[in-house]
Amino acid sequence: MIFEVKDGAFCADGKKTAIYSGAMHYFRILPEYWQDRLAKLKACGFNAVETYMCWDLHEPEKGRFDFSGRLDIRRYIELAGELGLYVILRPGPYICAEWDAGGFPAWLLADENIRLRCNDATYLSHVRDYIARVMEEVGDLQCTEGGPIVAMQVENEYGSYGNDKTYLAALRDILKECGAKVMLFTSDGTCPYMLAGGSTPGAMVTVNFGSNVAGNFAALKEEGKDFPEMCTEFWCGWFDHFGERHHTRGYKSVLKEVEAFLDRGASFNFYMFHGGTNFGFTAGANHAARYQPTVTSYDYCALLNEYGGYTPAYHAIRELMCAKRGIKPDVLPPEPVLQNIGEVKLTASCGLFENEDAIGVKHRSGVPLPMEKYGQAFGLILYRTVLPGDYGTGFLSVKSPRDIATLYINGEKRKTFRRTDEGGLRFKLTGKHSFLATGLKKGDEISVLVDAMGRVNYGEHIYDRKGISAVMFNNQTLMDFEVTSFPLDDLDRLDWSRVGAKYPKFFKGEFAAKSNADCFVRFDGFTKGYIWVNGFNLGRFWNIGPQRALYLPGALLRTDAPNEIVVLELVGTVASSLRITNVPDLGR
Repeated sequence: MIFEVKDGAFCADGKKTAIYSGAMHYFRILPEYWQDRLAKLKACGFNAVETYMCWDLHEPEKGRFDFSGRLDIRRYIELAGELGLYVILRPGPYICAEWDAGGFPAWLLADENIRLRCNDATYLSHVRDYIARVMEEVGDLQCTEGGPIVAMQVENEYGSYGNDKTYLAALRDILKECGAKVMLFTSDGTCPYMLAGGSTPGAMVTVNFGSNVAGNFAALKEEGKDFPEMCTEFWCGWFDHFGERHHTRGYKSVLKEVEAFLDRGASFNFYMFHGGTNFGFTAGANHAARYQPTVTSYDYCALLNEYGGYTPAYHAIRELMCAKRGIKPDVLPPEPVLQNIGEVKLTASCGLFENEDAIGVKHRSGVPLPMEKYGQAFGLILYRTVLPGDYGTGFLSVKSPRDIATLYINGEKRKTFRRTDEGGLRFKLTGKHSFLATGLKKGDEISVLVDAMGRVNYGEHIYDRKGISAVMFNNQTLMDFEVTSFPLDDLDRLDWSRVGAKYPKFFKGEFAAKSNADCFVRFDGFTKGYIWVNGFNLGRFWNIGPQRALYLPGALLRTDAPNEIVVLELVGTVASSLRITNVPDLGR
């Protein structure tokens, strides 16, 4: 099939057409549900699906690629093609997407000299290796080869970040040299500087917005861009940060904007049609006035909710789409089935520090380095040093905690510093968080445990290395550190006989499931941490909200054997059980 731009319109084999796409990221949805979600997209009257690709998960270590399981992008694209859907592919290298580091792998940040998102030779060499491997995986699924991929994106909203035209041209050329034969495009906001900075010759210019269809397309035309009217991200909702209210949007305003697209014959990509979940450590963060980590749910007020259920907006948009396109609505796939499992008692516990040798990786360094320098991408990291003499009374300071750092003296918790609370003149001048310590003597152990939240995924703070940069006593930099990485990627090695007297602690319980229906894990009474079910990391929880329950996909459950649930509580809990229910709770 030839899919091209001709006379200011999209054409498929010479016939004028429009793209009605929905955004669904395969990496935020378990593979068992791909078919269902794609079928619901088509049944809503859409003819295309759009997805980012996550470089960080596909290449977790330099040169080691993974396209299996929930990362099997090839299978996802094939399923879309089997349903007759076009595919818009956005491979990165940068995607934003409220995803950790905007999709950049953590190992890039181990290089102190690397410069991201610009014409940096080292960075571009890594990008070329990644894009080459992507095209090996999906190149033959382009429409030019009989597949469903009709377009690929060059970078992502680059005009919001920079204006390196040599860089954009290099990315465009890398895609082509690695085998991209379909339409290439860029997408940016409609501000003149964004369009100027983010576009490149040889790539169609598209725009992103959440309202005012006529006004935003007019802004595009003012730039003299003779391309089809295409909104690559029509924002139907928004995402949540920890500590905020849950974002919602009335569907009537969304319906009005979609009708405006259809009436003018414009194309759009509904962001998000189905948001899914930031499982594990994958949620990113924003940093404008302050650091704001993103919650685990990526519900986004999408047409399909986090677990694939229909919303009132879905039915309203479906009715409008089918009427305006003059097509008969497909039969709707069934609603997801939910189950209420009830209380799950946590019958075993063990300490994190007591399991340091079991699940930690030891390093030695003169000064604290970021976790990326130790080959660690996610999790916790512990820095420990011993005082060489009697220090008496003074300020112990932790510099640049990324993101929640707890200071211990001889194993006793003394102070927790949160990046989310950063502010005040002293911090702005020194970048340090301080604690007045008394009676420090030779042999005292000073340690700092850091909980790494999401890396910043947008803007100037994307060089978001995790850990700390220094521990100081007054004006003296403490040195000679033993460092322990806790990647938390294999809990099978936990020794549950090592009962921890203090937090952080792991808790474990078992429960039976009668079916593989979806459910939700409430964490009432717990403070902050992570939850695993049968070894799968459901994501972060934090009692500051707004999210009050983590989505537990039924595909993870066993019906023929007990299911194991593990909680890592970092701060403290008054609860001895969890509750698994059939009611989601994203907060208010």
